[in-house]
Amino acid sequence: MPTPANSVAASRRAAAVLAPGSRSTPLSVAFVEQEGVETFSHLDERSAAFFTLGRAKRTTSPTAVVCTSGTAAANVHPAVVEADEGRVPLVVLTADRPPELHDSGANQTIDQVDLYGDAPRTARTLPEPEAAGRKLRSLRTTLARAVAESEGPPAGPVHLDVPLRKPLDADAGLIVCGPTDRAAPSGDALLGLARATGFPVLAYPLSGHRFGGTASHDAVCGGYDSYIGVLDATPDVVVRFGASPTSKPLRHYLRDADARQFLVDTAGDWREATFAATDLVVADESRVAAAIADGVDRTPGGYSDRIIEAEDAYWDLVAGSEPPEGAVLADAAALAPDPATLVVSNSMPVRDLDRFVRPREATLTVLGNRGASGIDGVTSTALGAGSAVDEPLVAVLGDLAYFHDMNGLLAVDPFDLNATIVCVNNDGGGIFHQLPIADHETFEEWFRTPHGLDFEPTADLYGLEFARTDDREQFRELYAESVGADGTQVIEVRKDAERNHEVRDALADRVREALAT
Repeated sequence: MPTPANSVAASRRAAAVLAPGSRSTPLSVAFVEQEGVETFSHLDERSAAFFTLGRAKRTTSPTAVVCTSGTAAANVHPAVVEADEGRVPLVVLTADRPPELHDSGANQTIDQVDLYGDAPRTARTLPEPEAAGRKLRSLRTTLARAVAESEGPPAGPVHLDVPLRKPLDADAGLIVCGPTDRAAPSGDALLGLARATGFPVLAYPLSGHRFGGTASHDAVCGGYDSYIGVLDATPDVVVRFGASPTSKPLRHYLRDADARQFLVDTAGDWREATFAATDLVVADESRVAAAIADGVDRTPGGYSDRIIEAEDAYWDLVAGSEPPEGAVLADAAALAPDPATLVVSNSMPVRDLDRFVRPREATLTVLGNRGASGIDGVTSTALGAGSAVDEPLVAVLGDLAYFHDMNGLLAVDPFDLNATIVCVNNDGGGIFHQLPIADHETFEEWFRTPHGLDFEPTADLYGLEFARTDDREQFRELYAESVGADGTQVIEVRKDAERNHEVRDALADRVREALAT
């Protein structure tokens, strides 16, 4: 998207002087993130403007000063006068309130149109941000033309007034952290954002924020997959990091929400399959989170309370219910050493990880192949990840994922790898029980595809220890012993897919009943 920072960056020795302010935060962040622009932070607007004037004089290159609205913009005026008379290419960017706040008595709102009289070579009010092709092209031309006009002849000041709505000025807000190849934003930046906004954080396990220091915040939620679809509350604004979440209920919730949704991605990728995002913010995720936090100071409202109450109620219901197949993932994450690496396969394991694993402060790095989301190569991926660090490695795979990469176990011996490999065996495609095809007469043969395989010989083939159980307490004992020992062990956990489907449905009914009251 074209920004004033893009246009200034095209100048020789491009630079911008940034005066602090909440309304001007998007402008300042754009300049800080813009490659090729040297930035300076200056506390006082009048002094900042003259500092900018001096640099522009010395470099003879268009140089920008950025400030917030109201008297902050007025304090730039003396430097504008000098730039006019002295023919200095000064680019003034003033943040402004949106049109509906003018003539309303709104705070820090004055008439900034033609604020500097006829001193500027050009003075323009930019349109409100909108991702429409024709408007983007027009904006790009306007910005480029303004910077060019500052160079004259004769050179002189230009004024761009930028109306900006307060993006997080909402009664109900939500932060969603989807799958990513790294923890972005950083844990500290995300915590700062959550505390400043009062927004709850829905942290996908592969976002890097379901575990570790971020999980210390009460508003970091992990059970949303089970309750978000039955809540009677929706957000006004959503800040999204990472790709689209795996959770179908959450994707539908975001799709149906009448909310402004900001997708923040440092690479500018539109990894958003719900088509619900309204704005793409191309900037470093941590810096965006920190910049928003600096400009916002809120206390949690009714919407946040509703999310957190639902989260607490959900985990109470899970604790009082028959353990589903997903309890294997819950135990694997809860009992993993600190630190440890946990790799999960696609299909049911990654979804059970999302639904049944509570946030935990331990340093647990969770990985999965969510790029193309196949079930092949997971054992090899896990062992490759384990080879890179000196910490316990756990891999939890469905039986079909284990079957597809049995030859990956060949890497254990030559590379001297230590791992606990958990194979959740429900004898076929258990995930298909959740789809409409489960009621069709062809389901068993063509979709669930029971295989009846005995996986113990695969461990024998590669010289690995093997254990099998269908009991939760025994699994916990086997698992705790394995992650604390050297060598690699395969633990097969036998599960009944049909019974698991019934248990999940019963829990879902209890969640709906509990949240309806």
